[in-house]
Amino acid sequence: MKHLPTIARILLGLVFVFGGVTGLFQLVEQPEVGEEAAAFMGAIMDSGYLWPVIKVTEIVCGVLLILGMFVPLALVVLAPVALNILLFHLFLEPSGIPIGLFLLVLGLYLAHQHRESFSAVLRRKA
Repeated sequence: MKHLPTIARILLGLVFVFGGVTGLFQLVEQPEVGEEAAAFMGAIMDSGYLWPVIKVTEIVCGVLLILGMFVPLALVVLAPVALNILLFHLFLEPSGIPIGLFLLVLGLYLAHQHRESFSAVLRRKA
């Protein structure tokens, strides 16, 4: 049980590094998705900058998680990415809901494990 946070951290990091690398370099053929999901993904990719920014962020933060460096910072940066992955699948492509839930649960678990790092920013008054 004492190794569970380390396993969760490395696993979350690996998922983000894998997703970032395969998405950035288009190493895996994208599965067929619905019309709305395809339009959403097309808009992100057609912007010319947003897709690479997201994927590089996933890679950098995933590596930080794997190495155990700046873990609270990596979790904060990846939180909106993981939330949007879940919301994308909830509203546009339900087949990926399990991976979205997996990312969110791992992220929340690790945030709970590092809660002392977040205590200052979660104070009601500065």
